Amino acid sequence: MAEHKDNSVTKIYGQEPGEKKKSNDLQLQHDYKGSVTAMTVFFPLDTARLRLQVDDKRKTKSSPAILSEIIKEEGLLAPYRGWFPVICSLCCSNFVYFYCFHSLKATWLQGQRSTPGRDLIIGIAAGVVNVLVTTPLWVVNTRLKLQGAKFRNEDIQPTHYKGITDAFVQIMQQEGVGALWNGTFPSLLLVLNPAVQFMIYEGLKRQLMRGVHRELSSVEVFLIGAIAKAIATTITYPLQTVQSVLRFGQHGQPADQSRLRNSLRSVMYLLTNRVRKWGVLGLFKGLEAKLLQTVLTAALMFLLYEKIANTTFRVMGVKRTMASH
Repeated sequence: MAEHKDNSVTKIYGQEPGEKKKSNDLQLQHDYKGSVTAMTVFFPLDTARLRLQVDDKRKTKSSPAILSEIIKEEGLLAPYRGWFPVICSLCCSNFVYFYCFHSLKATWLQGQRSTPGRDLIIGIAAGVVNVLVTTPLWVVNTRLKLQGAKFRNEDIQPTHYKGITDAFVQIMQQEGVGALWNGTFPSLLLVLNPAVQFMIYEGLKRQLMRGVHRELSSVEVFLIGAIAKAIATTITYPLQTVQSVLRFGQHGQPADQSRLRNSLRSVMYLLTNRVRKWGVLGLFKGLEAKLLQTVLTAALMFLLYEKIANTTFRVMGVKRTMASH
């Protein structure tokens, strides 16, 4: 799911309206390039995370150990299985999110100055629209990513999709159109993840600036943001696990629960069932891979952003100056 990012490290000043719009469009392109690059580089970590979330009988091990098992059992390219559908979903999700975000922002503010609080509210609203529109894509790419996996849980039913289109068709024919929105409820709850991250970020920022009369440096902003994101990810990780299980939808569940996949009862059933079987730590299987991916992605985006942005702005002839900290 696309998240609103606080690009406070870089801002644009002193531009004409047309030039500012052009630079905003370029910044969106940077977000696309950065997110696709980060997802590609760290895709194996996402594979390890998803395997541990969905295959609850797989023993929890370090990310390298899990990836080593996958390569040994399924081949060298197995950690990148489903890369193309995920990238397609990511691009569509980013487009929907940023289009909604900027449309809502323009409608609400109407030329007024924005604030972090307003941006947060607009971001949550755009996130809700994004979830409702793009969930079918994430359901399909989750299943394609797990197709052919060697599961430890024998209750998991294998899938046989020929591609993205065939997956859509088979899901609608065999499970109904509603199955394309499996996991919508936890996804909507996870839209609040940026709000949790924002509150943690502001709290850490206040603590760091206590008694200090200066603006935070770019590195300090990055470190606080990374810590806040890691904490928010840990808090909401059980919901992410339920989201993955519901999207995959191939677990044998009691008949009275199968009709309630996207309801609160379904979420609670999956959470309590996992705790009953594996304890509280069962809710956090794959967290190490997720945190590693999150931190490394943030670092890569931080390192690449200025290089990509400076090059693109220079080629396009758009003026861009750095914010001082």
